[in-house]
Amino acid sequence: MGPSIVAADQVTPGVITRQGVFMKRSQRGITLIELMVVMAIVGLLASIAIPAYRAYVVRANRSDVKVAIMQTAQALERCYSNSTPYAYNAATCTVPASTVVAAGTYRIDVTATAAAYVISGVPLAGQATGDPQCATFRLSSAGAQTVTGTSTAAECWRR
Repeated sequence: MGPSIVAADQVTPGVITRQGVFMKRSQRGITLIELMVVMAIVGLLASIAIPAYRAYVVRANRSDVKVAIMQTAQALERCYSNSTPYAYNAATCTVPASTVVAAGTYRIDVTATAAAYVISGVPLAGQATGDPQCATFRLSSAGAQTVTGTSTAAECWRR
């Protein structure tokens, strides 16, 4: 028996006829190797991007604490300059002894005496473990900027 002849309108799209046998065209898709290559590329990009992002967040938190320390210092200077003589007056000064930066990454501690003050930015939770270079920031009424950690005060206050 010879090959059967089928009219064009009787063949569904995607079906191939060879020697009278109807065969479906092979499905196209991605292979396991292609999927693994894509996963390797995504993993490589993530291994670069995630540490860079974390470093950026640490630097942003440092900026927040430095701004908060400077604002507290300005408020204390206003308190000292409004007093006659130049001294800290707890009755008229409304600077709190301890506050937390809005992001919750640092606590601002104020130690004020009649003649001087020291403002400290103490890291909390994840910032304490994620930033060993610049841990606690301090600013005195004399303008001395210090820091605890592995980096110098100049590097931490500048960054």
